[in-house]
Amino acid sequence: MSTAVSQQMSLFRFQVESRRLDEGTLRILESVLAWDDYESLEGVVCTLKQFMRHESLRIIEEIAGKAAEHKLLIVDFLVRVFALIGDTESCLALRYEALLMREQKAISDQRLLVSYSEWLTFAEHSLESGFCSIAKKACEKALLCFDMNIVDDPENYFVIEKIKKLKDVAVISASSKSVQAQAVTYFKNKNIQQNSQGSYIPVEVKSSGSTLFRDGIKRRHRRQLDEHRHLKLDGITDGNTQNILVGHYAK
Repeated sequence: MSTAVSQQMSLFRFQVESRRLDEGTLRILESVLAWDDYESLEGVVCTLKQFMRHESLRIIEEIAGKAAEHKLLIVDFLVRVFALIGDTESCLALRYEALLMREQKAISDQRLLVSYSEWLTFAEHSLESGFCSIAKKACEKALLCFDMNIVDDPENYFVIEKIKKLKDVAVISASSKSVQAQAVTYFKNKNIQQNSQGSYIPVEVKSSGSTLFRDGIKRRHRRQLDEHRHLKLDGITDGNTQNILVGHYAK
């Protein structure tokens, strides 16, 4: 590990341990993950995951008695960190906790109300990642959002059917040995339905952390692909294409 990266790693750990959970700390993490030695970066990411899983448990305990708004800000920070380092399981777990927290506090503060679209989006992300039981619970939460809606809106029927189908897939997948096959089938059908339904209402992700776990992984993959392309061009120019380890950067 280079001296610069080592220093940034130490600074990030210090920031988290000092509970400076802000944008500046996220920028430090991004600088660490921008390191171009991908073989060594794998070890760095593994270390970061272990460190953040340990620290996140301590942080959650420390904010237990804080106001809901403060808790949500801290949880959103943790979601963004786990998104950047590609810890999908921790990212989804914290997103779920945040949604449940908002749901509970919305009784006294309607600004924190969780919409059906947020639950539906979370259910889709959970199913895509293989967390079928959580996806089923999220679908049930999404359906509950329509219980108090007495407006006879045909568009609601389409959305409700969409949620029910997703829930059925989650239930089947949870008890099936072919979880990935079930999920792939659903998402293929979902794309067909979206293309054929003129009245489809796009699901909007309202939480800033709700897509970050995939965005962080995609950014990292793009960096790897760009680096691979640059190395390949350099190898062709030098006449040493044998030294380009194409497979090393494929994931």
